[in-house]
Amino acid sequence: MKKSEAVHINKDSSPLSALKLFFTEIFHLLVEQTVFYQQHLDRQAVPNHQLPDILLDMMTFIALALLMGHRLKDTLHDYWSRPRQLHNPFYGKTITQDRFLHILHFADNSQRPDKGEEYDRLWKLTTYFRKLNEAYTKFYKPSELIAADELTVKFKCGVIFMQYIPKKRKRFGIKIYKPCDESGYTYDLRVYLGILTLHH
Repeated sequence: MKKSEAVHINKDSSPLSALKLFFTEIFHLLVEQTVFYQQHLDRQAVPNHQLPDILLDMMTFIALALLMGHRLKDTLHDYWSRPRQLHNPFYGKTITQDRFLHILHFADNSQRPDKGEEYDRLWKLTTYFRKLNEAYTKFYKPSELIAADELTVKFKCGVIFMQYIPKKRKRFGIKIYKPCDESGYTYDLRVYLGILTLHH
């Protein structure tokens, strides 16, 4: 860790403090885009006093999305299911199902680039990947031993750059390349979008 860039982080810091170090800018960008989208739908400005609530809801959304990875259910709606055999009150008490399903918006759809030779298949997430990679390099100086790792993120929805690797446990997914040092720290992320095309 580069102490000059993260003076408030030490061995006693909480995981949340470390998470905020890398994701605070991303949280605020998500809030900005969500507010813009909400204003577009409602045709009216979102009052400034509501922005802290939206930021809190956004952080709640991220926290629940991470938790859902440890408690898999068939559909998102199942986390708010009411039958006793499936009911888990934690999710409903934390955020409503409707709010969870509609809070996230990544980018202004009117800014979608024209399709062509240089078309960015990941354009809605481009800014987020860039900010995350900037944070990786800003807050940490890797060791001299660096290896290129390949990661397949399980994914079955229809995107043109989805990979099918029959011999792997995760047969369907999105391939990501990342340089890591000997501690396992990820120093950069690049999404494989097709032949000879890497997005970073």
